[in-house]
Amino acid sequence: MARKVTGGCFLSLDGVMQAPGGPTEDTQGGFDEGGWMFKIWDPGIEQTLGALFSGDYDLLLGRRTYDIFAAYWPYAEEPENRPMRDAFDAANKYVLTRGDQPLEWQNSHRLAGIEDVARNKHSEGSDIIIQGSSTIYPDLLAAGLIDELVLMTFPVVLGQGKRLFGGGTPVDKFEMIDHRVTDQGTVIATYRPGGKLPPYPAEGPIGAKSEREAERQRKMAAGIW
Repeated sequence: MARKVTGGCFLSLDGVMQAPGGPTEDTQGGFDEGGWMFKIWDPGIEQTLGALFSGDYDLLLGRRTYDIFAAYWPYAEEPENRPMRDAFDAANKYVLTRGDQPLEWQNSHRLAGIEDVARNKHSEGSDIIIQGSSTIYPDLLAAGLIDELVLMTFPVVLGQGKRLFGGGTPVDKFEMIDHRVTDQGTVIATYRPGGKLPPYPAEGPIGAKSEREAERQRKMAAGIW
């Protein structure tokens, strides 16, 4: 039986997931709104986080998210952080990376490509949670390796930053299987892949093409519209 792979994402309304945790978490691209999630912290998401990180689980991370986690969680001595620190220490951490840098955090394992992720998914072990790691989603979705997305969308627009559905994301449908809205307006929705987007229906509202529309189409095709 395959292991379940769930992506748990903190998002802005414009789809940004970069550096929700702190100002210095990830400043790539000149991103200067790091820590945005804690600027508007919503305790209404704690129920979802508790369910997501309950029981045994392993982590699937991109290399940069791994670097962020490995530099923080093993050293998180604050009493309120110790339960998550201990759970992350104990979890297998599968790092999808083409590099050969040392993975010194205990229970860390290198995955060189999507084929390795697929083999890992179909091996024995705990279910797998993805945290951060925006760049790995397009390939994972294209390969059909994600079973669920738990998207926590906060009522904020950031205007720039790394997004969940970046370049190379396949055209797919999703089925919403659960949703709720917190008192502060964070939308928590859980989706499963729902198959390919069907073609435009023959009975769709295309309408008759006027000469003006034909000219617009010609300009669009020529790149001058």
